[in-house]
Amino acid sequence: MQVNNEKVIPLIKKFAKEVNSPQGDLKELIEERKSREKSYRRIGKKEIEKMDRNDFYDYLGNLWSMSVWGNKKYIVDKILEAGEDVFKKNLINFLFGETKIEDRWDAFLKNTKHVGRATASELLLYSDPLKYALLNRCTMDSLSYLGAEYLPKYDYQYTGRKYVAICDVQKEMAQTMEKAGIKGADLYTVDLFFWHTVRPAYTNKDGFENETKETNYPPIKEEKSLHNEIRDKIAEIGRLLGFESHIEVKVAKGAIVDAVWEVAIGNMGKSVYIFEVQGKGGSIDSLLLNLQKAFTSPAVQAVVAVSDREQLEKIKAECEGLESVEKHIKYWDREDVLEVYRLLYGAHERINKLGLVPDSLISK
Repeated sequence: MQVNNEKVIPLIKKFAKEVNSPQGDLKELIEERKSREKSYRRIGKKEIEKMDRNDFYDYLGNLWSMSVWGNKKYIVDKILEAGEDVFKKNLINFLFGETKIEDRWDAFLKNTKHVGRATASELLLYSDPLKYALLNRCTMDSLSYLGAEYLPKYDYQYTGRKYVAICDVQKEMAQTMEKAGIKGADLYTVDLFFWHTVRPAYTNKDGFENETKETNYPPIKEEKSLHNEIRDKIAEIGRLLGFESHIEVKVAKGAIVDAVWEVAIGNMGKSVYIFEVQGKGGSIDSLLLNLQKAFTSPAVQAVVAVSDREQLEKIKAECEGLESVEKHIKYWDREDVLEVYRLLYGAHERINKLGLVPDSLISK
C-alpha cells in the first residue's frame, strides 16, 4: 500500500512547521496524547487480570473510540456479556500474545463482540505507538485522500493483514516527519497529522466530509461475510436510535430473522420491527415465508427486506398480489444501510463530544 507523495509531503511540511512553531498548540496536543499513552501502558497483564467490571468501565470508557456512546456503561456491559474472564483472556492475548499481530487481530475481533477496529487499534496504539496505528474513519478517509489504493470498504475486509499494511504506510509517514524536523514522530503523531492537517483538506466549508471513501476499493468477494456485516450494522443503528436491538431472533415457530428492533410502550407492551438480509441468489420464497411467519406476532409493526437493488426488485415482484406481505413489507438498500450507519455514528460522536450529559450521570 502506498500514498501519493506529491500530496503527502507538502502537507507534512506544513504540519511540521506548525508542530515546531513556538506559538502553536500542537506540542501541547502531542503531550496530551503521550500522557494518555503512558496511563494505558502502565496497565499490563497483571493489572488486567485483577480488573473488575468497574475497572473496565474506566479502562474502556475512556477510549476515544467510545466517544460515540453517550451511555458508555451500556456498551461496556455489552462487551462483557460473555463474561469478564473471557474478555480478559482475549484482551491479554491480543495485547501481549506472542503470535503475529495479524493473527491476534483476526482472533480478537472474531471472539470479542461489540469491539470494533477503532477500539482494537486504539488499545494497540497505546501499547506501542512505534508499531501500531489507529484505524478509524478519519484514518481511512485521510489515506483515501492521500491516494492510497485498495483500501477496505466493508468490515470483513479489515483483516489483520490489511491492518499491518495500514500500519506500514503510516510508519513511512512517521519517518518522513522525522526528516521534516518532527523529533520523535510516531504513529500517535501521524494520527494527529490526519486530524489536524489532512482532515481539513478533505472537509468542505460546511464541515461535512467529501466523498473520498469510494476510491479504489476492492470488489466484493465474500457474500456471506457481507450479509453478516449488514445484519450487524442494522442492529447497531437500532441501538444508536435507542431501540433494544438483537440479531438472529426467533420471532415465531420456525422463523428466525436476522435483526430485530423493539421498544417498550409504557405498560402496554412493545413494538417490534423485523429485518431480513438477503444476498444475491438467496431464496426469495424462504424469505417471504419467514416474513409471513413473523406477521403472526401482533407486536410486529413492519418487516424490512434488505439487499442490493437488483435483488430488492425481484423481491418486490414476488410480493405483488400477496396481501399478507405487500402492505407491510419495506425495502432497504444495503448500501444505504452502511451510509446511514456511517452518518448516524458520526452524528452521535459529534454530539457526545459536546459533553451535554456529565459522566457521573452516564456511568450510572
